[in-house]
Amino acid sequence: MSFLPEHFSEYLAPDCNRCAFIQSYLAARGVSSVVLPVDGKNHVYVKFPSSHYNPQFKIKTVIAHYDRADGSPGANDNSAADFCLMDWAVRLQQRADFHNVRLLFTDGEELGENGVAEQGAFSLASLFKRLGITNDDVYVFDCVCRGTIPVVGKTTEMLKAPFLFRKKFFSLEERTEELLRKTGTGRWLTLPLPYSDNAGFIACGIPAVAITMLPEDEADRYLAALIKEKTLERFVRNHEVSDKKDADRLRGMTPQTWRLFHTPYDNEQSLTPKSFAVTAKILDALADEKTVSY
Repeated sequence: MSFLPEHFSEYLAPDCNRCAFIQSYLAARGVSSVVLPVDGKNHVYVKFPSSHYNPQFKIKTVIAHYDRADGSPGANDNSAADFCLMDWAVRLQQRADFHNVRLLFTDGEELGENGVAEQGAFSLASLFKRLGITNDDVYVFDCVCRGTIPVVGKTTEMLKAPFLFRKKFFSLEERTEELLRKTGTGRWLTLPLPYSDNAGFIACGIPAVAITMLPEDEADRYLAALIKEKTLERFVRNHEVSDKKDADRLRGMTPQTWRLFHTPYDNEQSLTPKSFAVTAKILDALADEKTVSY
């Protein structure tokens, strides 16, 4: 498929050492990185020159997980986002001005199905907290290369959180929505999403937003289903359901894109070419964002 990045098929190979692949891919393009081992997970931390940072402005921590579910190629979950961020890292490296981006490829996101504390991002966020790194804007890019409608994860649980955390989170959410407005990519939505690496950071008291992508028809059907079926949001977030019949019914209301995850059908053929361009545009706009640190 001509629109896919070079070496993408190699990254999907069942025996690919994806951590080593990311480092090799970046190094071949002049970008340095190191492996950051935390609690048995190996995260890849991209090293940009110190001149690319200005302490007057907030750091933007940008994350994509590189692990995948067993038995699935993981093309959209989350290989394509990894390539979008790797190629973005090359563009960031070549910038003449500062960008304030802290870029990480995380390990262990798929373990979050066993509880957020098992997720690799949880231990990473815990480390951030111990080091006093709690004022970053954290953006998680997950499953962004099928469709053209950017979706920001809607989080209602914030209403129970401490005031200062809520204030920081809603500020980040508003700035994320404004970012999508300014990119001129067209429509975007705020909808309930299954938790990604953002869950690990939120659980550690660090605001984080998740950004994904959906085909327009799937996004519209999902939005209509949320209005009609009040239990769907809880099912999407927490997989809470009264019985198996309800689970099958509610699963049928979720976007087809999500039903491909963790299956052999999350493959190259499921991806769409325009998604890569939309994601690149959002990432480049994010690099230009400057929020005064406080």
